[in-house]
Amino acid sequence: MSRRGFRPGPGAEAIDPDVDLHVPAQRAEPQGRVLVAVAVGGAVGASARYGISLIWPAAPGAFPWATLWINASGCALIGVLMVLISEGGRSAPHPLLRPFAGVGVLGGFTTFSTYAMDFSRLLDEGEARSALAYAGLTVVAALGAVWAAASVTRLAVRGRGPGAETDPGPGRVVR
Repeated sequence: MSRRGFRPGPGAEAIDPDVDLHVPAQRAEPQGRVLVAVAVGGAVGASARYGISLIWPAAPGAFPWATLWINASGCALIGVLMVLISEGGRSAPHPLLRPFAGVGVLGGFTTFSTYAMDFSRLLDEGEARSALAYAGLTVVAALGAVWAAASVTRLAVRGRGPGAETDPGPGRVVR
């Protein structure tokens, strides 16, 4: 079935919340602007990642802390960005924000290729324990960072920060 003919059923979530296929102009929107936004954002993110790796290089056989930090912090920023875009409650964000910041900048900043190269380098240098620790720690740190950042941002957006009064929900009383 073509994308034009697809209409999600009741309660179904849209595949791309930035595009409403019911709006003819958005169905036929040219992708050139999106590609440019992703490319420019990617150049910014990759340059930042490369700059950090120059400032904080991993010596031969050493644990690649810079890449771990980059991937974990980038995932945290992705969590914040996605909550702000999808649940921010304010006016709709610019349609190029997610392609530029999410896919481009943060996609270029966090990278599986550098993670894989660091893992391979550690194995080649006989540091199997470090390689396995790095592989596991990166996954845990990245997933934990995106979850924690999204959760905290979601609470802040909903006004449930520390000390804020909240709606206790049906049948519950705030004391």
